[in-house]
Amino acid sequence: MQYADIVIAALGAFVLAWLADALTGRRGLFATSLVSGVGAVAGWFLAVRVFAVSTMDQWNWLLWSMAASVLALGAFFLFRSKR
Repeated sequence: MQYADIVIAALGAFVLAWLADALTGRRGLFATSLVSGVGAVAGWFLAVRVFAVSTMDQWNWLLWSMAASVLALGAFFLFRSKR
């Protein structure tokens, strides 16, 4: 399947968002999904377009994408306003 890696990346970002939402005890799945998705796209952009360590034919960019998603979620929960 040609686009299996893109589907896996999208599902992985959503699973990471769901886990982050479940572990923090909050009910903001839309916000965590948005942050995780943006982080995943940023990880893809860094791996494929900026540093050129991977191409879309390889699977290395998935690791970059998931790592960037984790970093984005960590920053989201660390720096968001607590009101």
